[in-house]
Amino acid sequence: MSDLPGMSGLPETRIHPSAVVEDGAVIGAGVEIGPFCHVGPQTVLGDGVRLVSHVVVAGRTTIGPRTRIYPFASIGHPPQDLKFRGEDSTLTIGADCQIREGVTMNPGTAGGGLATVVGDACAFLANSHVGHDCRVGNHVVFSNNVMLAGHCQVGDYAILGGGAAVIQFARVGAHSFVGGLSGLENDLIPYGMAVGNRAHLSGLNIIGLQRRGFSREEIHALRKAYRLLFALEGTLMERVEDVATEFDQHPIVQEILAFIREGGKRSVCTPREAPGPA
Repeated sequence: MSDLPGMSGLPETRIHPSAVVEDGAVIGAGVEIGPFCHVGPQTVLGDGVRLVSHVVVAGRTTIGPRTRIYPFASIGHPPQDLKFRGEDSTLTIGADCQIREGVTMNPGTAGGGLATVVGDACAFLANSHVGHDCRVGNHVVFSNNVMLAGHCQVGDYAILGGGAAVIQFARVGAHSFVGGLSGLENDLIPYGMAVGNRAHLSGLNIIGLQRRGFSREEIHALRKAYRLLFALEGTLMERVEDVATEFDQHPIVQEILAFIREGGKRSVCTPREAPGPA
Protein backbone atom coordinates (compact mmCIF):
# COMPACT_ATOMS: atom_id res chain seq x y z
CA MET A 1 0.00 0.00 0.00
CA SER A 2 1.23 3.52 -0.75
CA ASP A 3 0.90 6.16 1.95
CA LEU A 4 -0.30 9.75 1.56
CA PRO A 5 0.03 12.43 4.26
CA GLY A 6 -2.65 12.17 6.91
CA MET A 7 -4.27 14.61 9.33
CA SER A 8 -3.72 14.74 13.05
CA GLY A 9 -5.57 11.94 14.83
CA LEU A 10 -6.12 9.87 11.70
CA PRO A 11 -3.94 7.15 10.20
CA GLU A 12 -2.18 7.71 6.91
CA THR A 13 -4.16 7.31 3.72
CA ARG A 14 -3.27 3.97 2.15
CA ILE A 15 -3.80 3.03 -1.51
CA HIS A 16 -2.90 -0.43 -2.74
CA PRO A 17 -0.64 -0.45 -5.82
CA SER A 18 -3.25 -2.41 -7.81
CA ALA A 19 -6.00 0.16 -7.13
CA VAL A 20 -6.90 2.83 -9.68
CA VAL A 21 -7.73 6.30 -8.36
CA GLU A 22 -8.49 8.66 -11.22
CA ASP A 23 -7.38 12.26 -11.32
CA GLY A 24 -9.98 14.54 -9.77
CA ALA A 25 -11.08 12.14 -7.04
CA VAL A 26 -11.08 13.73 -3.58
CA ILE A 27 -9.60 11.43 -0.96
CA GLY A 28 -9.93 12.29 2.72
CA ALA A 29 -7.47 11.67 5.51
CA GLY A 30 -7.03 8.12 6.73
CA VAL A 31 -8.77 6.55 3.72
CA GLU A 32 -7.82 2.97 2.85
CA ILE A 33 -8.29 1.78 -0.74
CA GLY A 34 -7.61 -1.92 -1.04
CA PRO A 35 -6.55 -4.19 -3.90
CA PHE A 36 -8.20 -3.84 -7.33
CA CYS A 37 -10.51 -0.99 -6.40
CA HIS A 38 -11.46 1.68 -8.96
CA VAL A 39 -12.33 5.20 -7.82
CA GLY A 40 -13.75 7.54 -10.45
CA PRO A 41 -12.71 11.14 -11.10
CA GLN A 42 -15.83 12.75 -9.53
CA THR A 43 -15.83 10.68 -6.37
CA VAL A 44 -15.41 12.14 -2.87
CA LEU A 45 -14.29 9.77 -0.10
CA GLY A 46 -14.60 11.22 3.40
CA ASP A 47 -12.05 10.80 6.16
CA GLY A 48 -11.51 7.23 7.26
CA VAL A 49 -13.48 5.57 4.44
CA ARG A 50 -12.32 2.03 3.72
CA LEU A 51 -12.76 0.23 0.41
CA VAL A 52 -11.78 -3.32 1.33
CA SER A 53 -11.02 -4.68 -2.16
CA HIS A 54 -12.55 -4.97 -5.65
CA VAL A 55 -14.86 -2.00 -4.98
CA VAL A 56 -15.88 0.30 -7.83
CA VAL A 57 -17.07 3.83 -7.05
CA ALA A 58 -18.21 5.83 -10.08
CA GLY A 59 -20.09 8.98 -11.02
CA ARG A 60 -20.69 12.01 -8.81
CA THR A 61 -20.64 9.96 -5.62
CA THR A 62 -19.87 11.25 -2.14
CA ILE A 63 -19.19 8.77 0.68
CA GLY A 64 -19.24 9.98 4.27
CA PRO A 65 -16.55 9.49 6.91
CA ARG A 66 -15.70 6.02 8.19
CA THR A 67 -18.05 4.19 5.85
CA ARG A 68 -16.72 0.75 4.94
CA ILE A 69 -17.43 -0.91 1.58
CA TYR A 70 -16.73 -4.58 0.93
CA PRO A 71 -15.68 -6.52 -2.21
CA PHE A 72 -17.59 -6.34 -5.47
CA ALA A 73 -19.87 -3.50 -4.44
CA SER A 74 -20.84 -1.27 -7.37
CA ILE A 75 -21.50 2.25 -6.16
CA GLY A 76 -22.60 5.18 -8.32
CA HIS A 77 -22.84 3.61 -11.77
CA PRO A 78 -25.64 4.88 -14.08
CA PRO A 79 -29.21 4.18 -12.91
CA GLN A 80 -31.02 1.08 -14.10
CA ASP A 81 -33.65 3.28 -15.72
CA LEU A 82 -34.13 3.03 -19.49
CA LYS A 83 -35.15 6.70 -19.55
CA PHE A 84 -31.77 7.81 -18.22
CA ARG A 85 -29.89 9.93 -20.76
CA GLY A 86 -26.68 10.64 -18.90
CA GLU A 87 -27.94 13.61 -16.89
CA ASP A 88 -25.58 14.95 -14.24
CA SER A 89 -26.98 13.29 -11.11
CA THR A 90 -25.57 12.37 -7.71
CA LEU A 91 -25.34 9.65 -5.09
CA THR A 92 -24.63 10.71 -1.50
CA ILE A 93 -23.91 8.15 1.24
CA GLY A 94 -23.61 9.18 4.88
CA ALA A 95 -21.09 8.47 7.60
CA ASP A 96 -20.44 5.18 9.42
CA CYS A 97 -22.29 2.94 6.97
CA GLN A 98 -21.49 -0.72 6.33
CA ILE A 99 -21.93 -1.68 2.67
CA ARG A 100 -21.34 -5.40 2.24
CA GLU A 101 -20.38 -7.64 -0.66
CA GLY A 102 -22.10 -7.13 -4.01
CA VAL A 103 -24.25 -4.17 -2.96
CA THR A 104 -25.39 -1.84 -5.76
CA MET A 105 -26.44 1.81 -5.37
CA ASN A 106 -27.40 4.13 -8.23
CA PRO A 107 -27.53 7.93 -8.53
CA GLY A 108 -30.65 9.90 -9.36
CA THR A 109 -32.38 10.76 -12.62
CA ALA A 110 -34.04 13.83 -14.11
CA GLY A 111 -37.41 12.31 -13.25
CA GLY A 112 -36.65 12.07 -9.55
CA GLY A 113 -34.68 15.13 -8.52
CA LEU A 114 -31.26 13.99 -9.80
CA ALA A 115 -30.20 12.65 -6.41
CA THR A 116 -30.11 9.43 -4.41
CA VAL A 117 -29.41 10.00 -0.71
CA VAL A 118 -28.47 7.47 1.99
CA GLY A 119 -28.18 8.53 5.64
CA ASP A 120 -25.71 7.75 8.42
CA ALA A 121 -24.99 4.50 10.26
CA CYS A 122 -26.86 2.26 7.81
CA ALA A 123 -26.08 -1.40 7.10
CA PHE A 124 -26.59 -2.84 3.63
CA LEU A 125 -25.95 -6.57 3.69
CA ALA A 126 -24.74 -8.66 0.76
CA ASN A 127 -26.30 -8.13 -2.68
CA SER A 128 -28.86 -5.55 -1.56
CA HIS A 129 -29.81 -2.75 -3.94
CA VAL A 130 -30.73 0.95 -3.61
CA GLY A 131 -32.37 2.22 -6.79
CA HIS A 132 -32.23 5.65 -8.37
CA ASP A 133 -33.79 8.69 -6.67
CA CYS A 134 -34.31 6.90 -3.35
CA ARG A 135 -34.12 8.60 0.05
CA VAL A 136 -32.90 6.31 2.82
CA GLY A 137 -32.77 7.60 6.41
CA ASN A 138 -30.35 6.97 9.26
CA HIS A 139 -29.71 3.66 11.06
CA VAL A 140 -31.54 1.68 8.36
CA VAL A 141 -30.79 -2.04 7.89
CA PHE A 142 -31.15 -3.89 4.58
CA SER A 143 -30.67 -7.64 5.03
CA ASN A 144 -29.23 -9.79 2.25
CA ASN A 145 -30.77 -9.42 -1.22
CA VAL A 146 -33.16 -6.59 -0.34
CA MET A 147 -34.35 -4.82 -3.50
CA LEU A 148 -35.37 -1.16 -3.26
CA ALA A 149 -36.78 0.10 -6.55
CA GLY A 150 -36.45 3.69 -7.75
CA HIS A 151 -38.04 6.73 -6.09
CA CYS A 152 -38.63 4.99 -2.72
CA GLN A 153 -38.37 6.59 0.73
CA VAL A 154 -37.19 4.68 3.79
CA GLY A 155 -37.42 6.28 7.25
CA ASP A 156 -34.93 6.17 10.11
CA TYR A 157 -34.37 2.83 11.88
CA ALA A 158 -36.41 0.84 9.36
CA ILE A 159 -35.36 -2.80 8.90
CA LEU A 160 -35.97 -4.79 5.72
CA GLY A 161 -35.64 -8.56 6.00
CA GLY A 162 -33.75 -10.79 3.59
CA GLY A 163 -35.04 -10.90 0.03
CA ALA A 164 -37.68 -8.22 0.59
CA ALA A 165 -38.69 -6.24 -2.49
CA VAL A 166 -40.12 -2.71 -2.41
CA ILE A 167 -41.97 -1.36 -5.44
CA GLN A 168 -41.02 1.98 -6.97
CA PHE A 169 -42.40 5.14 -5.31
CA ALA A 170 -43.29 3.28 -2.10
CA ARG A 171 -42.65 4.79 1.33
CA VAL A 172 -41.37 2.74 4.27
CA GLY A 173 -41.99 4.58 7.53
CA ALA A 174 -39.51 5.16 10.35
CA HIS A 175 -39.01 2.34 12.87
CA SER A 176 -40.92 -0.10 10.65
CA PHE A 177 -40.11 -3.69 9.74
CA VAL A 178 -40.58 -5.51 6.43
CA GLY A 179 -40.43 -9.28 6.80
CA GLY A 180 -38.07 -11.45 4.79
CA LEU A 181 -39.20 -12.38 1.25
CA SER A 182 -42.04 -9.85 1.44
CA GLY A 183 -43.16 -7.95 -1.63
CA LEU A 184 -44.20 -4.46 -0.51
CA GLU A 185 -46.35 -2.64 -3.07
CA ASN A 186 -47.94 -0.09 -0.70
CA ASP A 187 -46.75 2.49 1.82
CA LEU A 188 -45.86 1.05 5.24
CA ILE A 189 -46.75 3.30 8.18
CA PRO A 190 -44.08 4.31 10.72
CA TYR A 191 -43.70 1.69 13.47
CA GLY A 192 -45.61 -0.82 11.35
CA MET A 193 -44.72 -4.37 10.36
CA ALA A 194 -45.50 -5.82 6.93
CA VAL A 195 -45.16 -9.44 5.85
CA GLY A 196 -46.12 -11.59 2.89
CA ASN A 197 -46.22 -11.41 -0.87
CA ARG A 198 -48.03 -9.19 -1.58
CA ALA A 199 -47.27 -7.73 1.83
CA HIS A 200 -50.00 -6.79 4.29
CA LEU A 201 -49.82 -4.85 7.53
CA SER A 202 -49.48 -7.40 10.32
CA GLY A 203 -49.19 -5.18 13.39
CA LEU A 204 -46.66 -2.90 15.01
CA ASN A 205 -42.90 -3.43 15.21
CA ILE A 206 -43.12 -3.97 18.98
CA ILE A 207 -39.76 -5.71 19.36
CA GLY A 208 -38.02 -2.89 17.53
CA LEU A 209 -39.76 -0.30 19.69
CA GLN A 210 -38.73 -2.10 22.88
CA ARG A 211 -35.13 -2.43 21.72
CA ARG A 212 -34.95 1.31 21.02
CA GLY A 213 -36.21 2.29 24.43
CA PHE A 214 -39.78 3.38 23.75
CA SER A 215 -41.73 3.47 27.01
CA ARG A 216 -44.62 1.15 27.88
CA GLU A 217 -46.94 4.15 27.79
CA GLU A 218 -45.84 5.07 24.26
CA ILE A 219 -46.25 1.49 23.04
CA HIS A 220 -49.67 1.22 24.69
CA ALA A 221 -50.81 4.41 22.95
CA LEU A 222 -49.54 3.11 19.62
CA ARG A 223 -51.40 -0.18 20.09
CA LYS A 224 -54.68 1.59 20.82
CA ALA A 225 -54.24 4.05 17.94
CA TYR A 226 -53.41 1.20 15.57
CA ARG A 227 -56.59 -0.69 16.43
CA LEU A 228 -58.67 2.45 15.88
CA LEU A 229 -56.95 3.40 12.63
CA PHE A 230 -57.51 0.03 11.01
CA ALA A 231 -60.95 -0.80 12.37
CA LEU A 232 -63.68 -1.71 9.89
CA GLU A 233 -65.97 1.25 10.57
CA GLY A 234 -65.79 4.33 8.33
CA THR A 235 -63.10 5.34 5.85
CA LEU A 236 -59.40 5.49 6.66
CA MET A 237 -59.34 9.30 6.53
CA GLU A 238 -62.35 9.49 8.86
CA ARG A 239 -60.54 7.27 11.32
CA VAL A 240 -57.38 9.38 10.96
CA GLU A 241 -59.28 12.45 12.12
CA ASP A 242 -60.84 10.58 15.04
CA VAL A 243 -57.44 9.30 16.16
CA ALA A 244 -55.89 12.75 15.71
CA THR A 245 -58.37 14.18 18.21
CA GLU A 246 -58.02 11.40 20.76
CA PHE A 247 -54.20 11.27 20.62
CA ASP A 248 -53.39 14.95 20.15
CA GLN A 249 -50.80 14.73 22.96
CA HIS A 250 -48.95 11.69 21.55
CA PRO A 251 -46.21 12.73 19.09
CA ILE A 252 -45.48 9.22 17.83
CA VAL A 253 -49.15 8.64 16.98
CA GLN A 254 -49.23 12.02 15.25
CA GLU A 255 -46.19 10.91 13.22
CA ILE A 256 -48.21 8.02 11.78
CA LEU A 257 -51.14 10.31 11.03
CA ALA A 258 -48.87 12.81 9.27
CA PHE A 259 -47.44 9.98 7.15
CA ILE A 260 -50.93 8.91 6.08
CA ARG A 261 -52.11 12.47 5.42
CA GLU A 262 -49.03 13.29 3.36
CA GLY A 263 -49.80 10.42 1.03
CA GLY A 264 -47.83 9.41 -2.02
CA LYS A 265 -48.21 7.49 -5.23
CA ARG A 266 -49.05 4.28 -3.38
CA SER A 267 -51.91 3.33 -1.13
CA VAL A 268 -51.32 2.64 2.55
CA CYS A 269 -50.56 -0.96 3.43
CA THR A 270 -53.46 -2.32 5.54
CA PRO A 271 -54.26 -5.48 7.48
CA ARG A 272 -56.02 -8.32 5.69
CA GLU A 273 -58.74 -8.15 8.31
CA ALA A 274 -59.67 -6.01 11.28
CA PRO A 275 -56.67 -5.93 13.64
CA GLY A 276 -56.54 -7.66 16.97
CA PRO A 277 -53.82 -6.71 19.48
CA ALA A 278 -51.04 -4.94 17.53
